[in-house]
Amino acid sequence: MKWIDLPPVWLFGFLLLGATMPRGAEIFYEQALMGVCLILAGLAFILIAVIQMRRHKTTIIPHRDPDAMVTTGMFSQTRNPIYLGDAFVLTGFLFYWQSHLPALILVPAFMWVITVRFIKAEEARLQQAFGEAFTQYCETTRRWL
Repeated sequence: MKWIDLPPVWLFGFLLLGATMPRGAEIFYEQALMGVCLILAGLAFILIAVIQMRRHKTTIIPHRDPDAMVTTGMFSQTRNPIYLGDAFVLTGFLFYWQSHLPALILVPAFMWVITVRFIKAEEARLQQAFGEAFTQYCETTRRWL
């Protein structure tokens, strides 16, 4: 059952919720295009962050101890570019699906779940592993954006 508690599974669950939300009767191509752009940006964030983490030879799997602290590239702008990318993907699909505005509440709800289920524990492991260096990183780099 450990595979269930992974960020992509949570993202998929929120996407399923989003797919069931009411949609507008009229199609707005600009909104759909914005959705596609957000999805592509989110996937780019994820891919670039994974490449950066691989270059530093550290894990991308939550609940594992880090081997290195990545603070450059995308990680100089946000401490969680993969999770931010996930949030962009979710937002993008909601726009693409022409979901009604209240459906956007799924985005902060997803971010809250990810923070509680993954980020807080990851930050505790990074603090334990890297101490003052991680503290200084947190002071200069936001958790999300």
